[in-house]
Amino acid sequence: MKYQSEHQTNWDLVGNTPLIFLKSLSHSTGCEIFAKAEYLNPAGSIKDRAAKQIIIDAENSGQLKTGMTIYEGTAGNTGIGLAALGIPRGYRVVITMPSNQAPEKFKMLQALGAEVKDVAPVPFANSNHFYHQAKTLSENDPQGFWANQFENKSNFKTHFENTGPEIWDQMDQKIDSFVAASGTGGTIGGVTKYLKQRDAKIQTVLVDPYGSGLFEYVQNGVLKTEGSSVTEGIGIMRITANFAEAQIDEAIRISDSEMISMLYHLAQHEGLFVGTSAALNVMAAYRLAQRKKGQRIVTILCDHGSRYQERILSSSWLQEKGLVVSKITEI
Repeated sequence: MKYQSEHQTNWDLVGNTPLIFLKSLSHSTGCEIFAKAEYLNPAGSIKDRAAKQIIIDAENSGQLKTGMTIYEGTAGNTGIGLAALGIPRGYRVVITMPSNQAPEKFKMLQALGAEVKDVAPVPFANSNHFYHQAKTLSENDPQGFWANQFENKSNFKTHFENTGPEIWDQMDQKIDSFVAASGTGGTIGGVTKYLKQRDAKIQTVLVDPYGSGLFEYVQNGVLKTEGSSVTEGIGIMRITANFAEAQIDEAIRISDSEMISMLYHLAQHEGLFVGTSAALNVMAAYRLAQRKKGQRIVTILCDHGSRYQERILSSSWLQEKGLVVSKITEI
């Protein structure tokens, strides 16, 4: 048996995640649906890729040096990635996060050694928004570096240079459609731009929750929305520098009820307990497969369900949010 080098660290294990064939959904639709298991990154989400690239590029440019503090506003996963990867490299990490995010994320950040400042969830235009709070803290610290995942194109870069090529190779260069949600826009920006360069015929699809304006933007050119969503870290009401790189053909909007039903379906029929954005992605891939028989479709499993288990496994929480778990065939 060949063993990997004993000198590898969590830093070396970011990326090269496996592609999982979703058997039940593929067989029921007559398509082949695959999902990239990003929850297998060392800190547990796709955001490990952005965190690593942001650190690399900042170190190479001289913006980030040992002993400095990384500041970031995040729904959780990028902060967790920055803490897991940055603290062992000698950086202090300070995270601003909306207080309505899953409690597991706060606990994990604290366990990793990050300083977490929970802020009230407010509209982006409000100076107390978590994004602006991180920027202000970094500007007031001479030894501070603002990761700025929304506008820092190191985020897009890692998905263009790594995630996209991995998917292309794992699919043996045979892809009909790629489906993904957007938060910062890094994943969908980098992957769609890469895949379109390899094969312009690949259908690239944005999946958006209610409460986000990107569905209307892709379909009709206007940032407009309705409703709200319990999903975390995705959906936005502005066009970021990373999202501006995306090459998207169409958008699908998925409700929370559809999302939670897919989340339980994946757990019970595929043995995959994933987070809410991952379930949203797969639900959109399933919807696409229902109307495009025989396709090879790829999507992203952004993180693991354990990051939200106090909520999504709670019958009282589901009831409070009006969420009913239905069989996928009945939705």
